[in-house]
Amino acid sequence: MEITPPLAKKVPKSLKIHDDVRIDNYYWMNDRTDQEVLDYLNAENEYYQKMTSHTKDFQDMLFKEMKSRIKEDDSSVPYKLNGYWYITKYEKGKEYPIYSRRVDTLKNKDEVMFDCNVLAQGHDFFNLRGISISPDNTLAAFAVDTVSRRQYTIQIKNLQTGEVYADKIDNATGRSVWADDNKTLFYTKKDPVTLRADKICKHILGTSSEEDELVFHEDDDTFNTFVYKSKSREFIIIGSVSTLTSEYQILEADNPNGNFKVFSPRERGLEYSISHYQDRFYILTNKDGATNFKLMQTSLNSTESNSWEEFIPHREDVLLEDVDIFKDYYVLSERKNGLNELKITKWDSTDSYYLPFGSETYVAGTSVNLDFDTQILRYFYNEMGAPYAIIDFDMATKSKTILKELEVLGGKFDKENYRTKRVWATARDGVKVPISMVYHKNTPMDGTSPLLQYAYGSYGNTIDPYFSSIRLSLLDRGFIYAIAHVRGGEYLGRPWYEDGKLLRKKNTFTDFIDCSKFLIGENYTSAEHLYASGGSAGGLLMGAVVNMAPELYNGVIAAVPFVDVVTTMLDNTIPLTTGEYDEWGNPNEKEYYDYMKSYSPYDNVEAKGYPNMYVSTGLHDSQVQYWEPAKWVAKLRELKTDNNVLYLDTNMEAGHGGASGRFESLKETAKEYSFILDLEGKAL
Repeated sequence: MEITPPLAKKVPKSLKIHDDVRIDNYYWMNDRTDQEVLDYLNAENEYYQKMTSHTKDFQDMLFKEMKSRIKEDDSSVPYKLNGYWYITKYEKGKEYPIYSRRVDTLKNKDEVMFDCNVLAQGHDFFNLRGISISPDNTLAAFAVDTVSRRQYTIQIKNLQTGEVYADKIDNATGRSVWADDNKTLFYTKKDPVTLRADKICKHILGTSSEEDELVFHEDDDTFNTFVYKSKSREFIIIGSVSTLTSEYQILEADNPNGNFKVFSPRERGLEYSISHYQDRFYILTNKDGATNFKLMQTSLNSTESNSWEEFIPHREDVLLEDVDIFKDYYVLSERKNGLNELKITKWDSTDSYYLPFGSETYVAGTSVNLDFDTQILRYFYNEMGAPYAIIDFDMATKSKTILKELEVLGGKFDKENYRTKRVWATARDGVKVPISMVYHKNTPMDGTSPLLQYAYGSYGNTIDPYFSSIRLSLLDRGFIYAIAHVRGGEYLGRPWYEDGKLLRKKNTFTDFIDCSKFLIGENYTSAEHLYASGGSAGGLLMGAVVNMAPELYNGVIAAVPFVDVVTTMLDNTIPLTTGEYDEWGNPNEKEYYDYMKSYSPYDNVEAKGYPNMYVSTGLHDSQVQYWEPAKWVAKLRELKTDNNVLYLDTNMEAGHGGASGRFESLKETAKEYSFILDLEGKAL
């Protein structure tokens, strides 16, 4: 019996701006409370379930296989802060973390602060974040989201008695910071409609949140605000950032009733962040055209940008990403030719050196380094074909201790069985685009092997060539996995990002397509065996690619895809929209409207053949609203001329990040993997 896909009703809605009219037949889906909308989503889910029923056992096998590689009774490497060692651990058979600590030494007894397995009971979704310990170590502020809209409720627990106080702060980002008096808590609230983080408030322990003082309101709707404490623990800092501009305010942590002072007023296009050390502030900034950023310094009493002095100059070939400050050393996180580098320098300039890394497909970076008065740097390292390690490095003796290496259980993993490489594709404008690849040593390189090509390519977010034990389920079945480091990320420095945004956004899409053509041309795979994957803004990439070059791919995975670009960017009530203008442009201006419309996946669906496609979303997604992929799939169903499969899979309980349990999320990955493995005839 033939299974027919649901066909959504068409209710034409005219959307007019700049003397241009777009007809949106599926605009009616923009209401998550409408029963007809819910019925449609459920019908799509039912269709997906029926069409993939033959892979259910295989999905279950993949899930168990991926889960079997993960150590269930696992613990994080402890880190020390203010006299306590903090540990996150998981217990066998349980989905959620347990947060605990030990006083003075690791030999002392575990004090459980939060067992999320207990707290999550009765909730389809659960996430605890933002644990903030008071300076006297007796109180913990924490935040919980049980809906997956990223609207958190902050509460306070007495770690000595176990009592959770009546104080409740709703609609927060979850992060908070204590003043030195152990009773004043600064936190960030969200706009209830747009979910923009726009207010910093001050809560006094034991009072109602209705009495909380508004400390700062970020009234520019293109900015978000947040609050944190300096590593020196001497300052409480409010940050305000947009895509291109930042501003900070500072207050002594022992003066919670004082007034915050603007560090340096915002200037359009000036980005900076601050670190405190002794009598100086150090500023990581793009000031004076430092595209790849430089490090500057200034005194505590003269913090405006005209007083900043150069400390580490700008370099055309090196992206300066971060600085970690210690009592005797500072550590620069740099990126050169796409590769992470860590440079350690003594403050008295008697020693300076780079940590040696010997691969082209690795990830390295500083880890949790909250202790100021130490000569130990904690960092992580992994290669694309080998698990990550957490390492303590003695910056004085230059000796290292591997504290933990990720265990891949099951007895079958041997890193010698995998090969990695970095290759360079030539884009249509002559630019060389790097691709990081990993595959099993027995996988043939003759054009017959299936290949999954992944990319993100927005916001300057760099997808590094990281190791994944989950990915082994593809590699061991003959797949090549490739990360295309397309423009729009910062893999090759800040100019790489600038060349893939706003009116140059199409470079992201054409880079991905040109990488695909390269991989086919070099006989790594073929169009019959090439698959593409991306999520969120990477889902926009997928939507653009299937409109521009559908013939290159046998299958595409689009997770929570941002595909209705024009309509969303014209609606300033939708979460995140106004803060995105510097990334995509403001379509209220005709130049940006026309450019966006020319690539927006939803607006460019045509009557033609498309690849096999698996599209996922979450009903409560606060980042990319569910109706974008729902409308997109409905329009694809209406217009596509092929017989390839098209699935819309909506998680009716979760949001942007999917399921909240550590193993439940593997079931979503199993769906994606089974989709492409089934297309390859490997779902056995």
